[in-house]
Amino acid sequence: MSKADSKKKLSSKQSEDLIKTLKTRFEKNMIRHKVVEWSKVQTRLEGSSKLWSLHEMEQTGGEPDVVGYDKKKGEFLFYDCSEESPKDRRSFCYDRKALDSRKISRIAETWKVRHKDFELAINAR
Repeated sequence: MSKADSKKKLSSKQSEDLIKTLKTRFEKNMIRHKVVEWSKVQTRLEGSSKLWSLHEMEQTGGEPDVVGYDKKKGEFLFYDCSEESPKDRRSFCYDRKALDSRKISRIAETWKVRHKDFELAINAR
């Protein structure tokens, strides 16, 4: 196991706590997964490397929950079902090109706001 992989392993206490949280959310929101049985989800989760990702989602303010089952892959589908984007993940950009274009756009808008009078003077000439 690599050093990076060992960091992605939860303690048994963390795993138990997370599974308990997921079960509570699952039972509270049955409309999201009417045909899925919790016992099958829990069996798949126990000892799974996927728990780490769900834990990270939970740690950043998300609310991961089961929303279905992919028959082709044989996997339960989890989505972040929080009512709004968690604070720690708002305005987060995964695409470098998009991030750079945001920065340029923000710089241009900031300049326009700060130099509004100067811009008007230039345009008036």
